Amino acid sequence: MMRTLKEVKIGDTAVVSKIHGDGPVKRRIMDMGITKGTSIMVRKVAPLGDPMELSVRGYELSIRKADAEMIEVV
Repeated sequence: MMRTLKEVKIGDTAVVSKIHGDGPVKRRIMDMGITKGTSIMVRKVAPLGDPMELSVRGYELSIRKADAEMIEVV
């Protein structure tokens, strides 16, 4: 079963296995440093669930849940 970044719990770490989506959206996600094999730690999720704050490659990053659903993790 496919697991996305959106499903990762606060404080847990996951490794990117695939990025779904097409064209500019996928490019934007990759430009933020989220590529295959990257380790991502979920730091916080906003009270209403959007956005979520991540630790990626030593910096903090906030992304929308819609974008998190395109990132497949293990």
